Amino acid sequence: MKNKLSKLVLFSVLIFCVSCNDPETTVTNILHTDGSITRIIEMKSMEGDSLKRFRIADIQVPIDNTWKIKDSVATDKKGDKTWFRRAEKLFKNVDEINNAYKADSGINKKSVRIAGFKRKFKWFNTEYYFSERVEKIFTYGYPVHDFLNSEELNYFYSPESLKGQKEAGPDSLKYKALSDSVKNKTDLWTYRNLVSEWIGEFTKLTEGTAGNDMPPAYLKSREKDITDIFKANQKNIDSLWANGTLLRKFIGEENASKYKVQADTAVDIVTKKFTLDFREYSLKIVMPGKLIGTNGFIDSSKVLLWPVKSDYFFTEPYEMWAESKTPNTWAWIVSGFFLVFVLTGVTMRIIKKG
Repeated sequence: MKNKLSKLVLFSVLIFCVSCNDPETTVTNILHTDGSITRIIEMKSMEGDSLKRFRIADIQVPIDNTWKIKDSVATDKKGDKTWFRRAEKLFKNVDEINNAYKADSGINKKSVRIAGFKRKFKWFNTEYYFSERVEKIFTYGYPVHDFLNSEELNYFYSPESLKGQKEAGPDSLKYKALSDSVKNKTDLWTYRNLVSEWIGEFTKLTEGTAGNDMPPAYLKSREKDITDIFKANQKNIDSLWANGTLLRKFIGEENASKYKVQADTAVDIVTKKFTLDFREYSLKIVMPGKLIGTNGFIDSSKVLLWPVKSDYFFTEPYEMWAESKTPNTWAWIVSGFFLVFVLTGVTMRIIKKG
């Protein structure tokens, strides 16, 4: 257990920071009306001295030698180089994308990602739905919307470029205050999730054991108090856990002695979940026809955009979706002919009666 809790606390702070060593990656899904998807991955890196920077292990999404790959390099006036890689592949359907995710050997291979597609015929129009979903990590955590209001939620999920524009714009003071509010509330959310997850795992390990006098709801009822104790003792958290001080405050003297092994095991489980190594990227979706619904943001090129970050799917699945429709021209033509036929018949009957 040495240094494990302090590392967990440190990671909870760093988890919201962007890693500067990863390739800046954007994944674009272009959906076609037959359900096939052209997938384009664009990467940029200023690290290293060659294109070796784009190793499979460093890439946030699965890619292999079946893709069309083009590498290039640009040098600015100062002589600094930037390396680019563009990869493209046509997938027949979302099943092929999902199979690629299952076989992923890259840096984000431990995250569960699933693509979805639906097509619905509605006579005059055909509707299309495409999504990418990342499954949640925690079992017992709280959704972030329990801690943030609607404006804060919108800011929380916004791309960094959009946040930067707002904080540098005419309402900079407003958005700086909003940024600070989101930071403070998500810090509390993070700590509460850590404690909730530990309580859930610890309860599962101890429930039903002989002589257990802690009802399942006991620790849950003390969750806020335990969170406050955890936060107040961050600086000495490892030593206080090692000598049993924290655990005694959590569950009492007798239970702390009885269930030390289970408590340590629960910390191990939570640490493995929370320190999942996920490298963020951006996702774009281009839909056929007219867009009729989405939970994404519109970027400067008028394309739907989502940031993909681990804090978005800690406690609930993170789904990025878009819906569009295309007109069925033949249906309009058939309906037009039918309408003309009916009107002609009605007109003829009126003439005959007249």
